[in-house]
Amino acid sequence: MMPTTPDIVAAHRAAGRTITVDGLNTFVLEQGQGEPVLCLHGVPTSSYLYRKVIAELAGRGLRGISFDLPGLGFTDRPADFDYSFANLARFTARVTEELGLERFHLVVHDVGGPVGFAMAAAHPERIRSLTILNTWIDVVHFTKPLPMRPFELPLVGEAELATINHLTWQLMWKGLGVKDNDRIPTAESNAYVDLLKRDDGGAAFLKIMRSFPDSEAFRDLCYRAVQDVLYPVQAIWGMDDPGLTYDRYGEEIKRVAGLEEVYGVRAKHFVPEERAGEIAERVAGLT
Repeated sequence: MMPTTPDIVAAHRAAGRTITVDGLNTFVLEQGQGEPVLCLHGVPTSSYLYRKVIAELAGRGLRGISFDLPGLGFTDRPADFDYSFANLARFTARVTEELGLERFHLVVHDVGGPVGFAMAAAHPERIRSLTILNTWIDVVHFTKPLPMRPFELPLVGEAELATINHLTWQLMWKGLGVKDNDRIPTAESNAYVDLLKRDDGGAAFLKIMRSFPDSEAFRDLCYRAVQDVLYPVQAIWGMDDPGLTYDRYGEEIKRVAGLEEVYGVRAKHFVPEERAGEIAERVAGLT
């Protein structure tokens, strides 16, 4: 019998562990030994996005790690938590301290990009390398892709969130998420919905969606993570991403970071779902 979505979510939870960070129960998924590689997810995802990457990293002699940001996945979702990107960056640094990560490789995707850039800029001495997946860095001029815009509006966002279920998720998944949908069982992709909504129905997710920074100060902080740094920086891009397109956001990363090239792959937005092996291989190449 094929596993159901609840089976998959339960197996994911059983594969990880919970640590306490600043009073929050924080879910951590990790596998392998060797130099640590911290993978930061975005929205509307969780550490579940990196489950394949973590296994691939472990197979290459590395310690793959991802954790659920507050408000997402299995980590706590306090109503009074500060869900700003700056505070999520601070929280990420606290997670690394609790995990005993003195120095680590960093992989970022989506919202995890600006969050990870801010954290790396604050702690450059702890970064071994930075691998950038489909995200953005110029927060001042960032324009949310059309499917993301309703969530920032009061009432409209709540109504839009209420429409997300396994059926509607499949429409978005095929349109934005992955290029080769047939390779990922429906029950497996539907796990994203269950992990998004969990106990609060996605209320904390809406707080994150309404906390996107757009100041020059935060942009400058992000830029410091990729300019004149002592660690190597690389970018891997899902070239078929219809939201965070390569032409705008991939080229932006290339220009700001001063990269000679961006490694393009045939994938849409959820690159770790389709290109886990290639991501792990290129991270391992920086060790």
